[in-house]
Amino acid sequence: MAMASTMVVAPVLAQPVDLLARIKSDGVIRIANTQASPPWSMLDEKNQLTGYDVAMAQELARRMGPFKVKFVGDTYKNFVEGLKTDKYDLVMNDMTPTEIRRKQVDFSIPYGVEVFRIFVRKDNSDISSKATLAGKRVGVSTGSSNETWAREHLTDSDIRGYDNGALIFNDIANGRIDAVIISHFGGMKYAHAKGIPVKEVGEPLTYQLAAAALPKGQEALKAAVNKALESMLGDGTVERISNQFVGKDYKMLDSIAAAKKELATEGK
Repeated sequence: MAMASTMVVAPVLAQPVDLLARIKSDGVIRIANTQASPPWSMLDEKNQLTGYDVAMAQELARRMGPFKVKFVGDTYKNFVEGLKTDKYDLVMNDMTPTEIRRKQVDFSIPYGVEVFRIFVRKDNSDISSKATLAGKRVGVSTGSSNETWAREHLTDSDIRGYDNGALIFNDIANGRIDAVIISHFGGMKYAHAKGIPVKEVGEPLTYQLAAAALPKGQEALKAAVNKALESMLGDGTVERISNQFVGKDYKMLDSIAAAKKELATEGK
């Protein structure tokens, strides 16, 4: 009896899509943000998307193409997966290139920086520094770099994640949490918008650089993004947009340099 033979055919691996080529073909670049992270991305009184990262994204697209920007609203906890599943081409929303994120997605050169602080209710006298957060309930934005920092450095605290930054401040107002770890700008914006009596306490916890995140392996897109950002950093555009949305008293370029120095000191 003749033996039947079988042939095993190796699967053909799909080639990764060249995102920059597709963006050029479509004339559209998809950029994700939370639309709820003032002053980086937010909705104004007319329900129009605005903020530092929004303006940076629009100028980036103009210099790269010009391309039309399609903004996609999402949350920090979904950003990495959204890039990996082709939900969008870039994330530009105060996105810190943490070690965990770098293992899954790529980042551009930095174009922004945050200073993270402790916020408590104005009538709180128990918390005055990082050390006094031990045993306290601390709110953070789920999936954000402040959550990563808090879980690494505040191991004696009860860290509670929130999908919506505004809800964190509702809970501190209602006494459900004791403190919030958030950027200076984000904290002040939420507090002012909701009229919540909070204050910053202690020294700045850390600087965190912000960069555009993109899928792994998209070298052409990364090079194009970096080229546009380098020109914006060098010709005064970044400082101008920062003055408009972050405030004239905040020197963005100087702060980026300070953050890089801190990272170099830490050997990162």
